[in-house]
Amino acid sequence: MSVHVKEEPVLVSNCEVENSELAIFNDGNGESELEDFGTCVDDITERVSQLEQKVVEVEHFYSSKDGAAQTNTSKSNSGGKKIAISQPNISKCNSAGKDKIKAKHVSSPELMRQFATMFRQIAQNKWAWPFMEPVDVKGLGLHDYYKVIEKPMDLGTIKKKMDGSEYSNVREIYADVRLVFKNAMKYNEAKEDVYVMAESLLQKFEEKWIQIMPKLVEEEKKQAEEEAEEYASKQLTLEAAQAEMARDLSNELYEIDLQLEKLRESVVHRCRKLSTQEKKGLSAALGRLSPEDLSKALKMVSESNPSFPAGAPEVELDIDVQTDVTLWRLKVFVQEALKAANKSSGGTNAQTNNNTGEINKNNAKRRREISDAINKASIKRAKKA
Repeated sequence: MSVHVKEEPVLVSNCEVENSELAIFNDGNGESELEDFGTCVDDITERVSQLEQKVVEVEHFYSSKDGAAQTNTSKSNSGGKKIAISQPNISKCNSAGKDKIKAKHVSSPELMRQFATMFRQIAQNKWAWPFMEPVDVKGLGLHDYYKVIEKPMDLGTIKKKMDGSEYSNVREIYADVRLVFKNAMKYNEAKEDVYVMAESLLQKFEEKWIQIMPKLVEEEKKQAEEEAEEYASKQLTLEAAQAEMARDLSNELYEIDLQLEKLRESVVHRCRKLSTQEKKGLSAALGRLSPEDLSKALKMVSESNPSFPAGAPEVELDIDVQTDVTLWRLKVFVQEALKAANKSSGGTNAQTNNNTGEINKNNAKRRREISDAINKASIKRAKKA
């Protein structure tokens, strides 16, 4: 790239460019002014950091929301069937044949009373007496009972829990009642009386359970719809809050932009102009930049002057028409670039000098060895003569 600077250059040493003072302000209070501007910048930086955290929160909310929507869509399209998903954590109604049930549905008092009547009929059956109390494992000598039965249960314990309102769902009571009879059928053999009694009572219990199933399914469906509506309402409220936060963030960022612009105008207003000598020194210093640093410097010019062809193979830079801000930016950049280049070249020169000194030392040693060999040969010839 070829750059022509329209300014009569004067010779300025590297030291002069590197050590020139950055006396920006045009009055005697430059140091205090810099402190004030530094405080303003620190305050703005702190505000921006706080806003960045809020922006991350908003982005996380919408990204997680989109991810959940895509998951639900993939579920609804699985197997070619469309499934309406009301909310992510709505528990499905479990089948009557499952032993272990985790029900989130809260049964109505009417349904609980209906189930209590059904339970009382089973508990009052003439064959229910072996199941009304916990199994006397020690008294009956059933040493392997706890190895066979993982979770003991009895009708008396269930009744106490029902009276104490420890159950919130009839499915939970249903699971425990079935467990009582299943345990008895599991531990005893099919020909034994306890097995037969448990099997008979379980059959009667299942028949009564089928009678209340329609009411239970209706309640669960209704509650699922209510929970879905409540979830959707909460989501809308949350989205509205996030949208409001996003608007507030946008307004705050706009205010910060205005503050930065005012701060920039204030700095430019108080910034003294470069002298003619400094402009000439800057022109000369630009010519000593590396191609990479020169491209960066030209890009700074194009930022304040979009029509400047910074990427052209050959450009003409008129120092006198550049703004004060651009000139100061160029001056600071050139100082740092030349300082870094001098340090780099200094290290390279030192290495080169070290290598040269080592070579010279080796050459001198070689010359001494050759001279000694010649002297020894001359002495031998003289002795022979």
